Amino acid sequence: MSSSDILAPRPLAVPAMANFVAAAVIFVLFVVAALVGAERKDITAGFDEVAHVSYVAHIQHTHDLWPALGRMRLIDPQTFHFTERVNYLNHPSPFYALLAVLGPTLEGHPEALLAHRTIDVGIAALGLAALLALGLAARWPRHEFYAFAVPLACIPVLAPLAGAVNNDDLAFTGGAVVLLGLWQFVVTGRGNWFALALIGLVIAAWAKLTGLLLTGGFLGAALVYLFWRRRLPYRWLGAAALVLVITAAPYLAFVWQYGSPTPETPAQLALLANGAREAGWADLPRQSFPAYLGYFLIAFVADWMPTLVARNPLQYAMLAIPVGALACAGAGIALSLRRLWHRNEAALDIVVVCGTAAIAATFAIHVVYSYGRYLATGWLMDAYPRYYLPLAAIVPLAALSLVAGIANPRWRGALLGFLIAGPILFRLLGAPLG
Repeated sequence: MSSSDILAPRPLAVPAMANFVAAAVIFVLFVVAALVGAERKDITAGFDEVAHVSYVAHIQHTHDLWPALGRMRLIDPQTFHFTERVNYLNHPSPFYALLAVLGPTLEGHPEALLAHRTIDVGIAALGLAALLALGLAARWPRHEFYAFAVPLACIPVLAPLAGAVNNDDLAFTGGAVVLLGLWQFVVTGRGNWFALALIGLVIAAWAKLTGLLLTGGFLGAALVYLFWRRRLPYRWLGAAALVLVITAAPYLAFVWQYGSPTPETPAQLALLANGAREAGWADLPRQSFPAYLGYFLIAFVADWMPTLVARNPLQYAMLAIPVGALACAGAGIALSLRRLWHRNEAALDIVVVCGTAAIAATFAIHVVYSYGRYLATGWLMDAYPRYYLPLAAIVPLAALSLVAGIANPRWRGALLGFLIAGPILFRLLGAPLG
């Protein structure tokens, strides 16, 4: 089976209807899990939610849609009144301004948190819906669709993150919209899908810088490919250039105000220094870059299922599942590159190769930036896989590229079984979320 076979249009028949039913079930289960998490989660338990909520509350209090980062204060997680502690977040404000407008007043009202979390659930649900729509539009056979959708639904942090106030939710949704829009543009050539991808780029980029790097890199690579293949009208190049300026605007403003697109405010520097000191890292000898890279990669895999308690042997063994999934994705990326080289690529290959290029570039920047912070403070908690949620779907897509390259039905079935069952087992047995 070739990647073209996987992507060949199929009539709306039993497999397609089964895919639609499965997508509906997955979507409902995700929303329910996120809402349950929103109801139960302690605001101080992970994802820096106190800081994100404080950002929203500050905009509501001051009505300043572009606040000075050094003037924002943290709220008390019990009373929701502002304290004298300075907020350490250095993200642009659009996500927080959106919640400030849509949600009820937070200052002094702890009960308002649930409403804001519910808005976040809705934002993340839109992203999952966009990815499920991509899978349905591709009209894959039933097991291939499951191998795409189930890993997304089983991302360990996705539902808990959706049930918390966090800009990663908006970045995830923006990335999903970009993927859907570009996929459909490659398949159909219709400009409205390209416009949707550009809208998704703005959403992801204005949520956080990693959203801009991932989706901007993805679209940039796709533009290079489409221009190379003479499949992109010049007018869309102009539109893309204009949108790129729009997406970069918040970070250009940060450079003008603070000298960096990721401002190192006194509060953030103090957070890193104090955290490293309390963890006992500050006075340890600094590792070489290769040693740090090895640590970073191990931490990155382990934190796909974050936990604040020690893992037992079974939970350590379960880490073989995401490693295996990444190995399958790597093999699929190689196959997609080969098809691209031989000019027999399909939409799957284009999206996989362009997405991989964006992830690789962002990861390189991430590691170098984190190593600099580590040398300065000793801080060792920068390897967060959730930063890559905007393009998380590239991993199951790349695995499907591997499936497309396997002719033996038995081996193909075994691989699909692993891709479907593995994420479920890992989600159940990998580790308790901390």
